[in-house]
Formats: sequence, structure tokens, C-alpha cells
Amino acid sequence: MIKKTEKKIGERTITLETGKLAKQANGSVVLQCGDTILLATVVMSKKKKEGLDFFPLTVEYAEKMYAAGKIPGGFFKRESRPSVAATLTARLIDRPLRPNFPKNIYNEVQVIITTLSNDNSFAYESLGIVAASAALSISDVPFNCPVGAALVGCIDGKLKINPSITEMENSTLNIIVAGTKEAILMVEADAKEVSEEIVIEAINFAHQHIKEIVELQEELVAQAGKEKIIIEEEVVDVELQNNIKNQIENQIEQNLKSGNKQQIENFLENLEKEVLEKFIDAEKTNEALVKKTYQALKKEKIRDIILTQKIRPDGRSLDEIRKIDVEVDLLPSAHGSALFTRGETQSLGVVTLGGESDSKIEENLNDVTKKKYYLHYNFPPFSVGEVGRLSTGRRELGHGMLAQRALQYILPTYEEFPYTLRLVSEILESNGSSSMASVCSGALALMDCGVPIKSPVSGIAMGLLIKDDNYTILSDIQGLEDHYGDMDFKVTGTKKGITALQLDIKVAGLSEKILKESLYQAQKGRLFILDKMLAVLDQPRANLASNAPHNVIICIPHDKVGLVIGPGGKTIKNIESESNASVAVTDTDKALVTISAQDEQGMKKAKSMIEMLTHEVKIGDSYDGKVVKITNFGAFIELYPGKEALLHISKIAKHRIEKVEDELSLNERIKVSVLEIDDQNRIKLERI
Repeated sequence: MIKKTEKKIGERTITLETGKLAKQANGSVVLQCGDTILLATVVMSKKKKEGLDFFPLTVEYAEKMYAAGKIPGGFFKRESRPSVAATLTARLIDRPLRPNFPKNIYNEVQVIITTLSNDNSFAYESLGIVAASAALSISDVPFNCPVGAALVGCIDGKLKINPSITEMENSTLNIIVAGTKEAILMVEADAKEVSEEIVIEAINFAHQHIKEIVELQEELVAQAGKEKIIIEEEVVDVELQNNIKNQIENQIEQNLKSGNKQQIENFLENLEKEVLEKFIDAEKTNEALVKKTYQALKKEKIRDIILTQKIRPDGRSLDEIRKIDVEVDLLPSAHGSALFTRGETQSLGVVTLGGESDSKIEENLNDVTKKKYYLHYNFPPFSVGEVGRLSTGRRELGHGMLAQRALQYILPTYEEFPYTLRLVSEILESNGSSSMASVCSGALALMDCGVPIKSPVSGIAMGLLIKDDNYTILSDIQGLEDHYGDMDFKVTGTKKGITALQLDIKVAGLSEKILKESLYQAQKGRLFILDKMLAVLDQPRANLASNAPHNVIICIPHDKVGLVIGPGGKTIKNIESESNASVAVTDTDKALVTISAQDEQGMKKAKSMIEMLTHEVKIGDSYDGKVVKITNFGAFIELYPGKEALLHISKIAKHRIEKVEDELSLNERIKVSVLEIDDQNRIKLERI
């Protein structure tokens, strides 16, 4: 039986419906907002997966091209692997849902959100979170409570909920917030140097609307919600628990107060080996229980030391930043490079400059765009001392996109700096917050390259441990603190304000008080890091590297665009052939032409040819022309690519000639001047 609820959130009405589509799933909801229609389904395996110590949740976002009235490209004409945008959307939806499941669930759960119809006037990412939460909430899958989400923009100084894509183009803040009625679970944002106060205001503003979205889901649950499956409580062996606790407590307290990553890992590995050898019985019937008990007690003790004694695993104070080393200009063949090392995390940032042809083409449901700036993040297994495959997964895409967004505001416009920018972060070591190290190495590499950025950017990762009313906020978290902590809060910005942030909570939610404290502690930390960076390189270099391409943008008259391109692209190809430069009309509305060459001479030659081609020919102008055609009454001279004029036989020489061939030959270059331009714009020449 079909059940439906709807509510107006801001200027948009959101409708939730169940009972019509995908009824064999544990839970299925259709969300509609404008012309956007999303189908969210959830399915849980009937049996739990044995031997797991994590929740096997997968979230998939299926982008269907028919939703936008498009046919997929490629040979097979069907959707294949998810696009980068779809992968990042799935990751975004996953993050606020995951902490809202019971801790003892080990059944496989799969959430799939499918775009059935797309309204390209507004963004759909936050709606995906709402649809997925609604499907989980009405299903019999254990899920604590509904999660709401909202997009907030700051347009003309005013906050607006779920603005249009057009409105967001003029917004100084682009922030998605997800949470329950009581608290915040996730924040994802990029900004144009906004203050901490505006970010806090935007999060609180979003939360007020999130409460309404949760109420909408609760109405649907009241109509169509299924009784939740009861997950069996885990068996607790109190005696074993006490014995292991007595075995490890003092050792952890004594050994986990200072030391590097390797020392701590070695100690914990040896401690685990000691516990397993002592408490696993001969038949190994209790092996899984001993391992799980040890892991839980180890986590509890490490957290307790930080929470109660305010002592971190490497001995730092709560707001202390690890040792920072900065180097620039490391790679002689690169256009810009920088090495940023913070503690045991190291990122090599490398900038490569390109032309229009190096733009990254991205196709999504809304449109096809050419990206003139993109950042690639690589996380090889050797960075953590492991053997593994070189691959690009959700983690790499997510970290890369965060770093890319953190730096995008400070970049010059394409008109100001006509280059395609590829920034690569190679993670060479990792022990916490490699994405923030990528921001720092990236900003330094851009300055080393000579890119005229607005202002340098630094980034920091904040952590949190919370138990009842006791909490501890940590600056510059390392891997162990991230793994056992309750929050991963990354903040980037310039001296003026925030450019990006990402917040994930592993517990039930985050209060406004802790959020404020975390943001202001992060501000102190990122400015400290920025000062360390600026002590090495405080502004972009005055000149580009000698091996960098030479790019320029010129504006031509609108009515000359077709002339530059020529029939079938003949003219532009001829310019490229003669100059060894790459030429492209990058904006037909503005009539902008981009020229890119490996040497300055090629760039100048192509520029000169285009300027010559598009300028207005006047009587008296002289040219170094080329003979392209000979007739019995004269010769046609190419003044410049795409422009030919007649040199009459009577004007070839001072004396009388019988045959043009006696004086001229094909492809010969001669000096001519414009003698006459008639009413039909035909040009007549004379030889000089």
C-alpha cells in the first residue's frame, strides 16, 4: 500500500513515498523535489558475517543518464563504472549514516540510491542522504533514528537553504550539513575565506531545517515503518575481560606516552601476541572472542589515558602541532614542487602547467564541463610501510577532492592566468591527516611554480574523544588518535578565513559548544602551520620555470571567430602548423582565443598570425605575402592565413610583363601593399 508524506523546506517541497517501487527490498523510498526523483533502497543479509570486527555497510550512488534525457557515450552505450562525482556522492551519503547504526551489527547492509529523474536547477547530494535515511528508517534494518541533510549557501551576506545552482555561483559558502534532531553528524564545505562565526551560523541554520526534514521522515515511519530486527547481544566473558584488562592496563599506560609510530605499533603488536598466546585455549575455540575482547579493552584504555590524563600517544600537549619541515623547488623538470613534512606524514606536491587541450572533461547528469584545475591524490602502500596494490579508490578520490576544494578559491581566473593546472600530491609517509598535508604542499608548490595565487592556504585535522560529559579536543591528530577517536574534523584556510572543511563524527552527534571550541582551536593550529610555510616561501615566484609552456589569451572581434577557425578548422590548423603552438577558441561568447606553446617564439608567432588575421585591412597597409595561386590576369596573394587578395598583372612590376610566371612562382614570398578596397570588400594590391 502506497504511503506518502511531504513538507516544504525553505522554498522547496520534499515528498517521500513508499509501497510502490522496489517492494522486495527491506526498505524502499522514492524522494521527489522539483523534477528530481531519487529511489533509495536498503537490503540486509539474513545472517551476520562471522569473524568481522567492523560493520560491513556499502553505499552506492547510481547515476542514470536517462534521468537527464541523455544516452551514455562509449561503445556499449550503457552506464559502466561510477563517475568520480557519483563515487564522491556515495561517500558523502555513507558518512552521516554509518555512526547511526548499532555497534554490534555485523550483517551486510547495502544502500543504493538511484537517480530516476534529474532537475538540473539545484544540487541533489543532500537529498541523497535524506532518501537513504528514510529508506533505512522505515525498513526493519536496525537504525537508531532518521538523519536529515541540507545545503546552505551565503548569498549577498544572507544564508539560504537549498539554493539553486545559479544562486550558488555567487555564494561565498557552499556547505552540506547532516545530522539528527539532537546533533550534527557530518559537515562538508568549501568557502571563500569566510570566518569561523559564519560557518557556525550556517551549521546552526542548517540544523533548524534538518529537524524539519527528520520530522518528515518520522511521519513516514509512523505510517509505514517496519518493526526493527533485533540484533543479538554479543557474548561477554566477564572473567576473560577482567584477566585481559589486568594484563594490558599497566603496560599500555607505561608505554603509550611517547614514541614514534613504529615504536607504538611494535609495542601494540607484541602486546597482542602476548595476550593471544596466554588466553587462547589449546583448541582455539575462543580465539575470536579473545581477539575482540583485547581490541575493545585496548581501545578503551588508550582513550582513557587521553581523556583523563590528557596525555597523547606521542607525548604532545592537546593543541601542540608536530614538527614541520618544508622544502621547495625539489624537482628540476617539474614546473613547481614542494615537500611538506609534519611529524610522520609527508606530501610531495607537484604542479604541471598545460594548455587548453589539457583541460579535464567531466560529464555528469547536468552538463559536460572542462576543468582548468584539478588535483590528484596518490596514497601508495609504502607510505604506511605496507605491501599492497597501487589503486585509486574512494578514499583517494575523497581526500583529493577535499584538497582540491581547499585551494580552488585562491587560484587566479583563467583569463588572469591562462593555464590548465594539474596538482598532484604524492603521499610518501602517512601517520594522520595526509589530505591536510596535501593542501600545504599544494599551496607551496603553486607558489614555487609562480602561479599568482590570492593567498597561501594551510590545513589541520582536529580530533575529539568524548565520554559522557568529559571530552578532549586534539589538534593535528595522528593515525592512532584518528582510529580510536570520535571525530575527524579537517579545516583549511588563509589568514583571512576558511576555504574548506570536512567533519565526520563516529558517535551520536556533536554539540554546538564542542563545534565552536574545535573551530577556534583549529584556527590557532592552521595559522601556526601557515607561518612555518611562509618562513620558507612567502609569495609566488616572479617568473615561471624555464620549461613551462608559454600561454596567452587574446580577445578578437566576435565576427572574426569563424575566420580564425576557418572552414573545417583549416585556418586554425594552419596557424598551429606554422607556429608549432596549440590554438583554441576557449570562449565563443567572449571571443577569447588561447595560445599555448613550448617556447615564447612559437607563442608570439601564433599570436601575431591571429592578430593579423583579425585586424581590419586598410588602404596603405603593407604585408609580406605568399603567392598561393597564379592566373593569366594576375596572382592571388595570401596576406595572412585565411586572407587572400588579388595582385593584378599590371601591378606586379614597373615594366610591362607578358606572363605572370615570368615574375612570380607559387609559394614565393613578396612584399605588397593595399592599393584599393572596393564596395564589396575586395582588396587590390600592388607590389612594393
